[in-house]
Amino acid sequence: MAAKDTAGKIRNVGPKSAAWLRQVGVRTQEDLVRLGAVEAFMKVKRAGFRPSLNLLYALEGALVDCHWADLPDERKAALLAGAEAAEAANPIKTRWQKQADRSAGESQGANTSSEEGEAHSSGFLDDADGASHSGGDGANNRFD
Repeated sequence: MAAKDTAGKIRNVGPKSAAWLRQVGVRTQEDLVRLGAVEAFMKVKRAGFRPSLNLLYALEGALVDCHWADLPDERKAALLAGAEAAEAANPIKTRWQKQADRSAGESQGANTSSEEGEAHSSGFLDDADGASHSGGDGANNRFD
């Protein structure tokens, strides 16, 4: 294939980006063709890596068999718009946002159990702020 060299490397993609792509299942030129540049780029971002837009342009360059810097500005703008639309449709959360969501869900679950009058033992793992919801003495169980 024109966009691959004899070693099977995808054109324009260095070792770090190649490792990211492998981890998200983009191992061959055919995988890239199937997904397209924007979706492959978004898979890398959603996996928690922090690629620059150069990866997006490099993937497109591999698809059209040119160096990423030779892509027309209009095409780069269209790729960027596609990536922004994909992110708007399915926002990418940082690991901190994901943890905050999990903590809020666990905390809400603890509050619901207490409100329903279920037996609930107090402990340092009850919720994120360490407060007791068991109706005990109201002491803060936080370890400082």
